Amino acid sequence: MLSYLEKAPSLPPERERELFSFISGLGLSFGDFRLLNLAFTHTSYANECRYKVDNNERLEFLGDSVLGMITAEYLFSSFTRFHEGEFSKIKAVVVSEESLSEVALSIHLDRYILVGRGEKSQKGTLKKAILADCMEAVIAALYLDQGLESAKRFVLSFIPAQVGKMLENKLSYKDYKTELQEYLQKRRGKVPRYSVISQTGPDHDQTFSVNVELGTKVFGPGVGRNKKAAEQAAARIALIALGIEQG
Repeated sequence: MLSYLEKAPSLPPERERELFSFISGLGLSFGDFRLLNLAFTHTSYANECRYKVDNNERLEFLGDSVLGMITAEYLFSSFTRFHEGEFSKIKAVVVSEESLSEVALSIHLDRYILVGRGEKSQKGTLKKAILADCMEAVIAALYLDQGLESAKRFVLSFIPAQVGKMLENKLSYKDYKTELQEYLQKRRGKVPRYSVISQTGPDHDQTFSVNVELGTKVFGPGVGRNKKAAEQAAARIALIALGIEQG
């Protein structure tokens, strides 16, 4: 058994049929449904299992990179008039939590996510952060099971439409992290460093606090329901302090 499947959640026949319905509805194929099931396993569900079960956070990490690479290649090949700064802004919007959660709901991803009792009582499968993270995990699972081309077909089934919406101003998202990084690179040749200073609350209702370091200066904390949101909040605090954004 592959190492990342050693602690995959159980996969009864009815669950496998559910996952088969999901993947076939998208015109995709899958070899090992244990991997896909793991991609749908939120940490709140894993923590409530009687036996040791993994969650989808590692897959989310990999999927984020796979999604970013495929999206960057698509933008590079399709929009020759754009420069690096424009590419970065478009990419940040279309792979954002807002964008991915919108796509997730459009393909009914929420119906298959495994969450704990607390998250279920709060309709956790409809939370943007959980939906977006699960999208990235599914992309990673598809990449590991079927290879890059299959993952690419899936990503390109929705990214071009999201790019089109963004260019028509129908999809917007203020990306403070990218804005801060571009500002620093142009003026100081440095990049900001983010660090989690606290993580509190139960699994279904966590709060993250993050600081951002700009050389010797520290700004924050930025607070959010997940690490990405807290980093955005910290970047905004830094931009306000630098006089770039208004408070």
